[in-house]
Amino acid sequence: MTNSFIYLASQSPRRSQLLQQIGVPHRLLPPDPGEDVESLEVGLPGELPEAYVQRVTQLKLAAACQRLARSGLPPAPLLCADTTVALGRRILGKPVDATDAIAMLLRLSGRTHRVLSAVAVHDGRRAHAALQVSFVRFAAMPDAAIAAYVAGGEPFGKAGAYAIQGTIAAWVTHIDGSHSGIMGLPLHETALLLRAAGVAVA
Repeated sequence: MTNSFIYLASQSPRRSQLLQQIGVPHRLLPPDPGEDVESLEVGLPGELPEAYVQRVTQLKLAAACQRLARSGLPPAPLLCADTTVALGRRILGKPVDATDAIAMLLRLSGRTHRVLSAVAVHDGRRAHAALQVSFVRFAAMPDAAIAAYVAGGEPFGKAGAYAIQGTIAAWVTHIDGSHSGIMGLPLHETALLLRAAGVAVA
């Protein structure tokens, strides 16, 4: 059976834009009032980045499936995703404030790091999941450039304190992997999962 649309359980406008890019009609399924989705992103002691991002995605998918069941909305496949930045074994999540954002970008400056994006789609019967890992290298960034970037507000709400599609791109010297995955939704892997769930993809 081919589904005419999917639910996107994400508050990220970038993920919605990326689904539009590959022609997937979708409806947003935002958290219910009082639902604490951010608490699902808390890491476990000693957890490696690959395990972390896949576990968080599965937790988000389970919560979204329960949300959809409560809503009374018509059934359709449900997509969730999570992206994290890792420097070695260290997970760099969303910065809590400007000081935290500056510290993260100082660690990334002049180095190569990983961006891990996990995607999960539930087709009403079972879940389909994938993990995409990209490598990004930044040139050495002057303190003034980092401070200006943080002052512009772009790092907040972003894993690793940056958005690859923003002005920070001027400091990216090399990417090995998926640009859309670094943005938050690896389109090749997502398309494979959606097709497996019976969704037509351009």
